[in-house]
Amino acid sequence: FSYFSFRLIHVLLEKKKLLGQSVSLNKLLVYLIYFPSFTAGPIARLDQFLAEVTIHKQDSIREDILEGGRRICRGLFAKFILADLFAIISIGQHPVSDYIGNGWLWLLIIAFAARIFLDFAGYTDIAIGLSRLAGIKLPENFNKPYSSPNIAVFWNRWHITLTQWFRTYYFNPLIRYFRFSPRRIPSIFVVFFMQISTMLLISLWHGISLNFLLWGLWHGVGLFVHNRWAEVIKPKIFKRKEIIYRVLPNAISVVATFTFVSLGWVWFAIPKFPDALSFFQKLFNLR
Repeated sequence: FSYFSFRLIHVLLEKKKLLGQSVSLNKLLVYLIYFPSFTAGPIARLDQFLAEVTIHKQDSIREDILEGGRRICRGLFAKFILADLFAIISIGQHPVSDYIGNGWLWLLIIAFAARIFLDFAGYTDIAIGLSRLAGIKLPENFNKPYSSPNIAVFWNRWHITLTQWFRTYYFNPLIRYFRFSPRRIPSIFVVFFMQISTMLLISLWHGISLNFLLWGLWHGVGLFVHNRWAEVIKPKIFKRKEIIYRVLPNAISVVATFTFVSLGWVWFAIPKFPDALSFFQKLFNLR
């Protein structure tokens, strides 16, 4: 229902831009309930989708079939073999009281990070592959997110169409409102509110529960801290670009970002707050 709603809200908010296009009820319904992406995306824009549906592609049928078959095979392998294998040793499968040894707990976290990516990205590959068999290109939803050098880049690469939807219809409009508001609101408060509220909305989309809210708060705070570091602190500390790369190599940034994201999956995977807190205590030997 959420993906249906996202598409419908997109059409309603963009109706002025779509007035010049011939959008029949039949085309609109095909867009809203398009089978491959109906369950879990990607969220295509109406104009992009209709362009793919109506364009004549006689010369690219062979390419569509080959690429569609490749994406379907890759998606099936990722989702039903690799993701299911990682599920055996990932967090959330057993009571927290059964976990012993913080080294083993780190392995469980990494396994869950791999599992959730392979599961979701695998489904996306299947959806894109099925669409290619019909001659329709859906937008990409993942772009090597775990190789991101910071949390902001991660959210530009993870569930790309969902992030773009919230950026287009929530983040950017409110930013413009605050920027041109008669009341002078300090930029730091605007950035903090927008980062936190956006990630809380994304977390509530996953489910209305405390663990999802904590996961959203985790990423909201992470985005705000990164914003302050990138915009305020780093320019004052590092005057030359060469020094940045020498002191803080890209590999360290990637590892730090992956660690932060993986720790955030604890809130996502363990529904009960006391259990998640107990997991963190065991992970860092706090008791």
